[in-house]
Amino acid sequence: MAKLSIELNRYFFEESRGQKVTLADILTLAGERVFGFLFVILALPSALPIPAPGYSVPFGVAMFFLAIQLIIGRDRPWLPAKIMNGSMPLEKVQGVVKKGIPWLQRIEALTQPRFSSICTSLPGRVVLGSAIALMSISMMIVIPGTNTLPAIGIFVTGFGLVEDDGAISLLGLIICALGAAVSTSILIAVVWGGSNLIDVIKEQLAR
Repeated sequence: MAKLSIELNRYFFEESRGQKVTLADILTLAGERVFGFLFVILALPSALPIPAPGYSVPFGVAMFFLAIQLIIGRDRPWLPAKIMNGSMPLEKVQGVVKKGIPWLQRIEALTQPRFSSICTSLPGRVVLGSAIALMSISMMIVIPGTNTLPAIGIFVTGFGLVEDDGAISLLGLIICALGAAVSTSILIAVVWGGSNLIDVIKEQLAR
């Protein structure tokens, strides 16, 4: 199957589409790599350095559902019809995809099938799914700073699943761990006061 960036460019920019896009429509691109594909697509808007407000909570919910199914060993995902058939304007989706394709191409240049058991075995998928589930919960928290790094972690982990590249998925797990640390520190700062991890890093860099 063609690289993900090529498939997305063809689907959204080279073929004629209606004015609305649903997740069910996008699912037709996934083939056998459906879980990783969906994680990459759903995490992409929040993972981009350019803010995309309004995506984190609904896409976080969808990815949490998917992560649980990855953990229990489903071969094909199931999502509620409301999520699958919810539509988004084609122009908005094209804008996100256009910004995301260069990032996809950078990662594609590094990927190759290696340590594939991390992505294909049930124990490996339990670990990856658990990390993605936790990051999805973080993305549902409506507090600034709790969704970008978790989304990047899901994006990179999902890309490893797409390419059966265990090394990339392990990198995604490291980013997820950093995202968990940052989100936890922000929540603690909000509830009990004090500086969060991002503030501490900024203070250290400013010295």
